[in-house]
Amino acid sequence: MFVEKMFDVIILVLVRIPGQGVLFMLADLHVHTTASDGTDSPATVVARAAEIGLTALAVADHDTLEGIREAESAGARYGVEVLPAIELGTELGGKEIHILGYLLDPNDLVLQEHLASFRRSRRQRAESMVEKLRHMGFGITNNRVLEIAGSGSVGRPHIARALAETGAVSSVGEAFEKYIGYGKPAYESRVKYLPSEAVRLIRRSGGVAVFAHPGMAGCDALIPALVDAGLQGLEVYHPGHYPATSDHYRRLCRQYNLLATGGSDYHGSSHQEHKKLGAATVDYRVVREMKRLR
Repeated sequence: MFVEKMFDVIILVLVRIPGQGVLFMLADLHVHTTASDGTDSPATVVARAAEIGLTALAVADHDTLEGIREAESAGARYGVEVLPAIELGTELGGKEIHILGYLLDPNDLVLQEHLASFRRSRRQRAESMVEKLRHMGFGITNNRVLEIAGSGSVGRPHIARALAETGAVSSVGEAFEKYIGYGKPAYESRVKYLPSEAVRLIRRSGGVAVFAHPGMAGCDALIPALVDAGLQGLEVYHPGHYPATSDHYRRLCRQYNLLATGGSDYHGSSHQEHKKLGAATVDYRVVREMKRLR
């Protein structure tokens, strides 16, 4: 395996050496599937992880654990360790802040109740946004949005894809920029869960709580309060972070005694952004440390 480091993001190119196997034990700790807004099934993602030589993979879909069982089954077949994870969307002061939860107990009843509430909120929000778009004259339907989402947790990317199908926009990105991004005409706010509430929920469910791509959130002042709530890590390595950004969050990890994690935020090879699995990885030692923190 050849590892090229570019913009502080580790890009993997697999070179298999007969008799030696994989030279590095690397983990991509932020991956999405069709259980939320990814375009690859959980099994497909795991198969691709095996192809590029990843040792471990965290399936962290938005507000759902529905893809975990399929991913774990595929992991057993392909020899990839699958970590049960989730990405919870929260909001504070008009900013979206995402919290990653690792090694959760999917059978925890309180967690399941909250996730059911999140999914209902997502569906209601999607319906409201579709209605706004229809009033604006676009030929988009809620049924089509749900068809695109399939069994996954419905979200704005599904609305964007449905809008692109109508020809109103040329891409998912344009849909966000013009109509469904924050503050845009068809935007609808979601039920507001605070970041600290998400951290506490993850910890109560036996998981490890990590601030997702903090450089994109721009809320560093929130970190001390999240640490007080039980935050255990920062996602230092992410395709949206420049080298200086990663350096900054490594320093904050040392300052607050937090785990430095990372992942590609993969959403599928056909996705407009975050379409390269393994675009950001960490050494498997991070996985071991997560297990110790539980």
